[in-house]
Amino acid sequence: MLLEEDLCYRVQGCVYEVYRQLGCGFLEKVYERALARELELHQLKVACQVPFHVEYKGVAVGEYFADLVVENAVLIELKAQDTIPAKAWEAQLLNYLHASGIRLGLLVNFRYPKATVKRMVV
Repeated sequence: MLLEEDLCYRVQGCVYEVYRQLGCGFLEKVYERALARELELHQLKVACQVPFHVEYKGVAVGEYFADLVVENAVLIELKAQDTIPAKAWEAQLLNYLHASGIRLGLLVNFRYPKATVKRMVV
């Protein structure tokens, strides 16, 4: 877990740097690209729009795309919303974690007056 905690700390630093540079008001896609770039600058392996299949009793019944996956260990769901239906976003992230098999997720919202990061572990 220590590796995940260190990785989480490094990712959060990248989130805050992106927010410091861009501020609020952009679309999620802009933040996704900027955060991917910042993570790469910190020598972290990052993949964007990673597909995961949802299975039900051995049959694929759907798929979703994780915004970012860092070092195959942290799944990041990005938002850029002023209003926060936090419970719905948290449920979305938990579902993504279960479907992907990744244990650690970060729910990131680039909003005014500051970026927020919520850490979730399954």
